[in-house]
Amino acid sequence: MLVPEHIETLESYQPGKSIESLHQESGLTEIYKLGSNENPLGPSPKAVEAIQKNLNQIFRYPDTKALELRQALARKFQVKLENCIVGNGSEGIMSAIMGTFLHDKDEVLTSSCTFTGFFVLTQARGVKLNTVPLKNYRFDLEGIAAAITPNTKIIFLCNPNNPTGTIFTKKEFESFIKKVPEGTLIILDEAYAEFALENPNFPDSMSYRLDNCITLRTFSKLYGLAGMRVGYGFAHEDLIKYILKVKLPFEPGVLSQTAALAALEDQKFIKETLQVVQEGKKFLILSFQNLGLQVLPSEANFVTLILKNEEEVNRFYERLLKKGIITRPLKNFGLKEGLRITIGKQEENFKCAEALQEISKA
Repeated sequence: MLVPEHIETLESYQPGKSIESLHQESGLTEIYKLGSNENPLGPSPKAVEAIQKNLNQIFRYPDTKALELRQALARKFQVKLENCIVGNGSEGIMSAIMGTFLHDKDEVLTSSCTFTGFFVLTQARGVKLNTVPLKNYRFDLEGIAAAITPNTKIIFLCNPNNPTGTIFTKKEFESFIKKVPEGTLIILDEAYAEFALENPNFPDSMSYRLDNCITLRTFSKLYGLAGMRVGYGFAHEDLIKYILKVKLPFEPGVLSQTAALAALEDQKFIKETLQVVQEGKKFLILSFQNLGLQVLPSEANFVTLILKNEEEVNRFYERLLKKGIITRPLKNFGLKEGLRITIGKQEENFKCAEALQEISKA
């Protein structure tokens, strides 16, 4: 077969367990999905209304330039239209970035234990991937800066980091950026940024204007549109111009663009989501700490438990499944001792805390 070795050995992205699969395996009907970092409130009501109104437009190809959505994003973030890009999730834009800028002996640099989709995209390109271990479950920017080589073309930073929920600070980022060569691109994956903006130490990339940085965000988390696959990004207009040459046309789809445009304006839903996540996070962290469990500080819409080892993670995960609670073991992320739990609605959080209490006693 004419399959390159880097494709033959590639491990594809492993999603979290679905409600449907657990139902088929167990027969359970009361299932709480706390493994995929989805919005606990569901989708933006304004987005749903917009989808319903535009269902009869699905025979049309979408606007290849996503003009209305990009104009709305440009207004919101006070940048030029030429600085904006949208795609099929932030992963779609990542893929286009790699297809645009990586070639020959280029190398990619990031941390271990971060978004696995980035690892898949990198390895699929057949380029060399270098990683630096987390330090205290956080991105080690000093270590990453020291690992830059003349061939380092792209550095991937995830802040807040998935799957740990931890952040690197303004001070750390501003020190780091001075050490990055001008010809090296930085992808700042900020899928969970909206949950961290109230933290004064969080380096919101939109407050910086750096020619070699590409900010990526998503409508999947705060806006509740994970199933619509809409990501967006900001960068210098020259970078955007070249990425648009490579990005697939006609994405996102008609309804995805429509939904994202409506969700962007749904301030009531945004405010409610942030409140539910913050309150739920405080409750779960306190509940887990009261059980003597180690919980990482989180600036995202999930919390991560650090258990003794992989065996204990699997034991907790399986026993939670038997109670109808889906969580996410983090072995595939490179964190064998980690178990990630998405913040849910109040009832879901209570059920999870109650179940963990029973499991811990056992």
